Amino acid sequence: MTVSKTIVVFGVVSLSLFCFASVKNSSIGVRGALLLAGRGLFLLGLSSWLVSVLYPWLRPSSPSPPPRNSGEVPDEEVKRKRDLAREEQQKKHSEKATSYQESVLSPRNESRWRQREERFYRMTGEAWKLTQGQPLGEGESPELHSQEEEGSDTPNQQALRRRKLPESATRAPPQPERPREKRVVVLPEEPPDDAEGVVRVALRCPSGRTVKRKFLKSDNSLVLLDWLLKTGYHPAIYTISTSYPRSPLDVGRDLTLEDAGIKMDTVLNVEEKDPSMT
Repeated sequence: MTVSKTIVVFGVVSLSLFCFASVKNSSIGVRGALLLAGRGLFLLGLSSWLVSVLYPWLRPSSPSPPPRNSGEVPDEEVKRKRDLAREEQQKKHSEKATSYQESVLSPRNESRWRQREERFYRMTGEAWKLTQGQPLGEGESPELHSQEEEGSDTPNQQALRRRKLPESATRAPPQPERPREKRVVVLPEEPPDDAEGVVRVALRCPSGRTVKRKFLKSDNSLVLLDWLLKTGYHPAIYTISTSYPRSPLDVGRDLTLEDAGIKMDTVLNVEEKDPSMT
């Protein structure tokens, strides 16, 4: 294609020069010059067509490949090095993730789980499960063993000593503590829709359930904690927070719902307390 373009350009330039020289140095008219130019263009087109047809037959059928540069790296070697670099980088990322998991996440999760377990056992009255205990017979006094090892006592004295009950057996049992009376949670009746100072409160639970209820602005703010307990979330573990800004709702015995900031229909969130903050 490059050869054809070169031939065409060279032919056009040569024909132009030839025509210009012929017209200038001869006595032919304009018609003769145009006729001469047309014949030249015809010959030029014919020669270009012959070159384009014969050139593929004249050039060699299998051109020799260009010589490979001795310093060029094969594609397989480049791909292998790239794969090795990628595997090494992935290995470093995996080691960093494993180290972070072992040194940071695992101790943090274990500490939170231990705090929740201790809080659960204290709430259920099974705090004794948190103690390690002691092997059987470890709490016996060493004086009793030393007296038995002495061979100066007669068998009757040793038998009399064994028949004596320990002090813990003869001590009067302590008076059992009176069980605490269970507090019965009673929520106030829901006011009608047209009552003065009525507000609608919605609780978004962690399970995805939303509970709605109506209160009066003058109701005590602790009624929200009773409602939370009735819903199935103990106030010792869960807390109530506002939607925006996200902060715990300030409730107290001397605060009404209006004092706590509930002056209109409100949506509150139920969230689990942070063990480190309790």
